[in-house]
Amino acid sequence: MATDYYGVLGLARGASDTEIKRAYRKMARDLHPDVNPDPGAKERFGEVSRAYEALTDPEKRRIIDLGGDPYETGGGRGGSPFGNAAGFGGLGDIMDAFFGGAGGGRGPRGRTREGEDALIRVELDLDETVFGTTTEVTVDTAVLCDVCTGAGTAPGTHPETCSTCNGRGEVQSVQRSFLGQVIASRPCPTCQATGQVIPNPCPKCAGDGRVRSRRTIPVKVPAGVEDGMRIRLAGYGEVGPGGGPAGDLYVEVRERPHDVFTRDGEDLHCRVTLPMTAAALGTTLKLETLDGVEDLTIKAGTQSGSVLTLRAHGAPRLRGTGRGNLLVHLDVQTPTRIDGRQSELLRELAGLRGEDLTDGNSANHGGLFTRVRDAFNGR
Repeated sequence: MATDYYGVLGLARGASDTEIKRAYRKMARDLHPDVNPDPGAKERFGEVSRAYEALTDPEKRRIIDLGGDPYETGGGRGGSPFGNAAGFGGLGDIMDAFFGGAGGGRGPRGRTREGEDALIRVELDLDETVFGTTTEVTVDTAVLCDVCTGAGTAPGTHPETCSTCNGRGEVQSVQRSFLGQVIASRPCPTCQATGQVIPNPCPKCAGDGRVRSRRTIPVKVPAGVEDGMRIRLAGYGEVGPGGGPAGDLYVEVRERPHDVFTRDGEDLHCRVTLPMTAAALGTTLKLETLDGVEDLTIKAGTQSGSVLTLRAHGAPRLRGTGRGNLLVHLDVQTPTRIDGRQSELLRELAGLRGEDLTDGNSANHGGLFTRVRDAFNGR
């Protein structure tokens, strides 16, 4: 009974070439031995490749549509559409084959290829990341050769067809196997699968179509950017081989530590130390913020560890509106040494507040005033 090659690819009879190619590409990605270690995947991959070859060869497909099996009639080579499955060097080879045309070969690969992305880090101060800035970065990347403009050839010359592969970009060899004669294809070693050679390369870029160059590029840093974020500059990366389109440049922000403020997303934090008397009586402080000097009102009786919030004094929201807050953490400072007069005043204050308690526990622990006094004296 003839094999249903359409069914192997999950297609109905009469499927178009595009549908056949799309189905094979999807199944081959899942079943290729380089990505699927399942023992049954290798056998299934061979079946799918065999069906793809049969349906992309006009003569074999004609036999299939007539109800026959082209492999039973001895027509064509066995295995995958690119030789036998074992002939692939890896998943990269099969991906090249997807776009190299139907049938036996990948075809020549263009000399022009897209360039790589580049990454550079830049250090910024807190006020620059909060309010935004424009800075300059110096990058060393591949740029288009200004002599050959990417062609890779010396002035007045042109690439020539490779004599090894006759411009096909690949060379073929016939191997014998239990299936009979199998044609195996591999990239041409002379032209590196491009189908062309450059007998007279450009003297500046040696045929690569690009040269290394150091450039200074302005970078606009948006307000609210955070440490570790990356800014993408499209087309400022490496120019590709053969003068191909440039990749992107990514600028990674590194925020320098600030002497006063720390950052938590869009909010800023700082610490302010208050004398005990200021915390008890209340006061107004002049606080230096990133926006300028602001009055900070301390209410009477403020405790150590209290947090005051200055709204909209933080960083802008990068993907929204408005700004975060500035959170001021208060530390009340207790004096470590006091003189006689200060001690008398504190005793008097403790008496007025009824805090000089000397109950029965004083023998073991001392009264409240005794513990306060000892704390002031650092005992």
